[in-house]
Amino acid sequence: MKSKTVHNPEQRIGQLLLESGVISPEQLNIALKRQSQCDERIGSVLLRLGYLNTETLLEFLRRHFETPSIDLFRIHISPSIINKLTFEQMQRFQALPIIPSTKGLFVAMADPNNIKAINELEFIIGKKIEPVAVPHAQMDAALRYIKRKGGQLSETFSGEEAEKEQQEGKCQDTLELQTLISILIERNASDLLISAGIPPCLKLNNEIVRLQGDDLTPAEVELCARELMTEQQWQEFLEKGELDFSLSSPNSGRFRINAYRQRGSVSLAIRNIVEDIPTLASCGLPEWLEDFIMPTQGLILVTGPTGHGKSTTLAALVNLINSKRKCNIITIEDPIEFLHKHKMCNINQREVGKDTPSFREGLNHIFRQAPDVIVIGEMRDPESFAIAVQAAGTGHLVISTMHANSSTSAIERIIEIFPPEKQQQIRMQLAEVLLVIINQRLIPRKNGEGRSLAYEKLANSNRVRNLIRDSKTHQIRSIFQYSAEEYHPIDISLKNLVRKGEVDIEEGLKYSENPAVLREMVYRKP
Repeated sequence: MKSKTVHNPEQRIGQLLLESGVISPEQLNIALKRQSQCDERIGSVLLRLGYLNTETLLEFLRRHFETPSIDLFRIHISPSIINKLTFEQMQRFQALPIIPSTKGLFVAMADPNNIKAINELEFIIGKKIEPVAVPHAQMDAALRYIKRKGGQLSETFSGEEAEKEQQEGKCQDTLELQTLISILIERNASDLLISAGIPPCLKLNNEIVRLQGDDLTPAEVELCARELMTEQQWQEFLEKGELDFSLSSPNSGRFRINAYRQRGSVSLAIRNIVEDIPTLASCGLPEWLEDFIMPTQGLILVTGPTGHGKSTTLAALVNLINSKRKCNIITIEDPIEFLHKHKMCNINQREVGKDTPSFREGLNHIFRQAPDVIVIGEMRDPESFAIAVQAAGTGHLVISTMHANSSTSAIERIIEIFPPEKQQQIRMQLAEVLLVIINQRLIPRKNGEGRSLAYEKLANSNRVRNLIRDSKTHQIRSIFQYSAEEYHPIDISLKNLVRKGEVDIEEGLKYSENPAVLREMVYRKP
């Protein structure tokens, strides 16, 4: 039985790559679907999806056309050679003169088997043409480069510069992804969650909202992830199985993205980052926090579960320092979420993976960068904790976030991350450098419009310092049960929100440390 003739040239090239064993049927289907959404060649799509590399494609072209092949992005061409054809002729024949040969002239061609074009080129140039195969996408990029230069080059053709034309010509997002991101922004949701087996979901007021649509396949999610990443990021993701990165779009804004594997497929969590730098008031944070950003040294911790505004609070504190002090701020973030401008401070934001390999590496060299304020996006390992505590005791203000269910559990987590023989030393250091710990929760509002902040405060004092030193951190909550100057339990904050009518009592009880006490405080007559 004869195979079905494929008339679409894009499908024909894809079919040839499939028959040659270069790509799989699933990869071809994904690439053709992607190609139908953008004005791109199938070879370019396959390259960007990682299903092909340039060397493999060039080897395929060499074997298929039985001619030499060349990477246009890795060569330079003299103006005297490339201008042997007018720009209109280059476009018409999809051909570029590249270098003299012993017989005549090597000419790069998207279709080196086009005998009619070769005959006409020989007549125009007056020399024998030896065709060299190049990918269609490279030819298109080269022609855009020449057109941008006016159609005739007075300088050497640069393959590296032509490659930038291909990058700029890419279709950055699929229609589906653009639509989903628009919905994320319009609904004012915090996250867009994309996983195989279910439709896309929003995280709205800390609850999952499923969008209408078909269940996503593993191939569709992988395609989406591949589209969002650079080649370097994709290779890192393949190696590690997860990756944090940020993405900026002139039309949509900035996003923090986490890609990870689950049950053998790819999943994505895309967080919308509001461009406006938050203030204490916009976050619902108390004004007394300003007192803690004025000391020249010490440690401020913002703690709580994932998705409860730690990064936003951190940005508000940095913004406050940037507006009130004259100092040098160095941040290490993974990834950078809020872009701060220089105000009264110099502010230098470093992103893990782009500007420094890791939190640990960034912190190892941070003292040579003359910091006054050190901001650590999240402390995760003993080395980061140790450097943060050391810096807080040697003339630096250190601000960081960490995952912890309460202020006291944050202290114990810092200490327990170290080996037993070092724990007492860390206790002593932490007792001296700690300024304040904020533990926070975002509670859904009664009117359904967003969430309100409830917080627990633990400020250092002689009493707190002694309890930390003596391994009695667990007693802090019982000693200061009903609030004190240095300790403000989350139930007090929840009571205030309920009494103001911002949150429902039942929602507040979900986050209460002592529900019975919260009920008593709410319903107690003034």
